[in-house]
Amino acid sequence: MYSRDFKQASALFQDAIATFSATELFSYQQVIFYVVVTSIIALDRVELKAKVVDAPEILTAIGQTPHLKEYLDSLYSCQYQVFFRAFNEIITLIKSDPYLAAHVRYYMREVRVVAYAQFLESYKSVTLASMAAAFDVSPSFIDLELAGLIVSGRLNAKIDKVAGVIETNRPDAKNALYHDSIKKGDLLLNRIQKLSKVIDVE
Repeated sequence: MYSRDFKQASALFQDAIATFSATELFSYQQVIFYVVVTSIIALDRVELKAKVVDAPEILTAIGQTPHLKEYLDSLYSCQYQVFFRAFNEIITLIKSDPYLAAHVRYYMREVRVVAYAQFLESYKSVTLASMAAAFDVSPSFIDLELAGLIVSGRLNAKIDKVAGVIETNRPDAKNALYHDSIKKGDLLLNRIQKLSKVIDVE
């Protein structure tokens, strides 16, 4: 977590749950907290469900940390108003955590990217007002948040300010594969031409 490798941290904490005994470092409850907090930004929705939301070891202890279950479940079930309220409570805990406090701004941004991307995935276009209502914030707040994330390349969308609409711009997987195939084909053709020149010289 010190190096912000939350994906690796999530995997290690998940592995540690079943055999955890290092209570001199931190409690089992704290390990569950770290699993949830790291996994939310490290795993995709399917992995989050399988490895965290439905994990028996996590279900038995997640309720011991205030707002943690609410934080996890509301994101997965797309209850964004509930999620943002729980998120604010979890951030308070992160700010006082010796391992996570230094990364709080980074973590806050990454969680918002996950939540906004998950929301927008369901739409080809959606109004700023509708999205703002879903997150229980003002349209101007959502506009500002999304604009920054779009400019930095974190969200595939564009905002039509006149119409007050967000249009998603999902990468086309087939198109990307087509261009990748052309690129690889060009490289192969160049190598064959170079090889044929070498053979001709000999």
